[in-house]
Amino acid sequence: MTTFDSKYDMFPSGDVGVVEGEMNFPNQNQTPGDPMEFNTLDEPIKETFLRDLRAVGNKFYHVLVPREKSSLLKEWDLWGPLLLCTLMATILQGSKDRGGTNGDGGPEFAEVFVLVWIGAAVVTLNCKLLGGNISFFQSVCVLGYCLFPIALALVVCRVILFAPQTTFLFFLRLVISLIGFAWATFASMKFLGDSQPEGKKALAVYPICLFYFILSWLVMSHTNV
Repeated sequence: MTTFDSKYDMFPSGDVGVVEGEMNFPNQNQTPGDPMEFNTLDEPIKETFLRDLRAVGNKFYHVLVPREKSSLLKEWDLWGPLLLCTLMATILQGSKDRGGTNGDGGPEFAEVFVLVWIGAAVVTLNCKLLGGNISFFQSVCVLGYCLFPIALALVVCRVILFAPQTTFLFFLRLVISLIGFAWATFASMKFLGDSQPEGKKALAVYPICLFYFILSWLVMSHTNV
């Protein structure tokens, strides 16, 4: 009888010998405080919602203070980008066109969504074609969350528009928009910079800058309340 030296003692006749090893089940032999003992199935809906809300807020914080690079890459989500996109589209809608007539708000709302989602997808595709070692949804998550400074600039500029407009306030809104653009670009490169191969980072930075510049221009060109 021929045997094989393996933990699976296979015989030519098709019989299977003893299989060595053990099977571990979740929550078995775990010490208190072990992350593996956490089970979301037993968690109340309120706790799940608050936990996800804290996770989104934590990502916003890391965009404002981009120190920990893995904060947006470890557990990606699209809730934050969706909230920012909806906020910006809501603020931008209802503005007046150059002829002075009231717009229906549709084009502005749709324009933001197209620029954010399609633009982020195109930028991500460019990064992947350049050999980036980051997943598609991770890149979209980072690009979406890094809209936070531009969204803040939009809110501040909207508040400024309630005052009688002067040349000083125009340049103030310009400076605020540029700060939001620079901050968003810096934060995104802080997270995505290491994912690009050496010698190709400049080719990845240009579409990102263009993406945020167009959105910042929407903030600056929004001149009606």
